[in-house]
Amino acid sequence: MPTGVQYLTLLRGINVGGKNLVKMTDLRDAVEEMGHADVATYIASGNVLFRASRQKREQLAVQLESGLSRRFGTEVKVVLLTEAQLKGVIDGAPRGFGADGYLNDVLFVRKPLTVSKAFALIETREGIDRAWAGKGVIYFSRLAAKASGSRLSRFASRPEYKNVTVRTWGTARKLLALMDSRNAG
Repeated sequence: MPTGVQYLTLLRGINVGGKNLVKMTDLRDAVEEMGHADVATYIASGNVLFRASRQKREQLAVQLESGLSRRFGTEVKVVLLTEAQLKGVIDGAPRGFGADGYLNDVLFVRKPLTVSKAFALIETREGIDRAWAGKGVIYFSRLAAKASGSRLSRFASRPEYKNVTVRTWGTARKLLALMDSRNAG
């Protein structure tokens, strides 16, 4: 069994709309060069799984942000999770979240923003949007057939959005499955 605590870091705002382009091989190399082990990436949206010695998550997140920002020459913000925390996000999803016919996203909130402050800024359009506050996240669903009428983009245009990173429900569940399988192997 591999040693060290398994972490997942979600990078914010890379490889979106042709901006802040980062190759996943370069990202993996950068995290390895910071002394972390068993590093793997999943899809090009900046999901990195790795192992590190047990330490305070906040300190590790600062180290990652600083090292990756220097390496890639752009401000990098991360949300850092343990497997237990990600499992809590998946298990804590509200009833009805993830339903077919909806685009389902998990908005991971990072300090200094809080879920309660972010949730207060989210607008929903009746019959299209649904939102729920969770532990460290906001669950947001948009009716797929009417997604262009969603009000999520209003939140995305706010300055507070810089402390949020979004993953689809499918990606969040896949990341947990990857963490589980890496621990089993």
